[in-house]
Amino acid sequence: MDNNITNVLIVGVGGQGVLLASEVLSETAMRAGMDVKKSEVHGMSQRGGVVTSHVKFGSRVYSPIIPYGQADIIVSFEQSEALRSTEWLKKDGLMATSRTKLVPPITSGGKFKYPDDPIAELKSKVGRVIAFDADKIALELGNPRLVNTLLLGVISDELGFDKSIWDDAIKARVKP
Repeated sequence: MDNNITNVLIVGVGGQGVLLASEVLSETAMRAGMDVKKSEVHGMSQRGGVVTSHVKFGSRVYSPIIPYGQADIIVSFEQSEALRSTEWLKKDGLMATSRTKLVPPITSGGKFKYPDDPIAELKSKVGRVIAFDADKIALELGNPRLVNTLLLGVISDELGFDKSIWDDAIKARVKP
């Protein structure tokens, strides 16, 4: 985290909860007294396309866009999207990803081959990786919509916000 600015890139596929996760993270940082900027790209999200959200926070943030190689943390809702986003991550950054596999429609045209083992490939490129089956855990907890909260929980210690601030932000942004 550089110059008191933290850069978090959140990636996934349309409908997975990427935008809500970025709202909760932004709300948490604002409640902690940080200046927050956020930018989203969700072009083909309605058709299962890629969704990304840049969230930057710190004492003073001027731009919402994270430059390549400057993300402190990447949160990925889908394992191949984690692999595709590695160029955004700092050398010592943290990659937190669900092991969820959603094969994009582009693979049917042969332009993209889904990796055989995205997590192994990811671990060969990134030093700090947390990979777990967020969808399975959310289902075991009785609510598949908990995936974004689980992924944010994985990075919460890294960010250092008080649990009460996270709780308040989640209550403010997530419908019961």
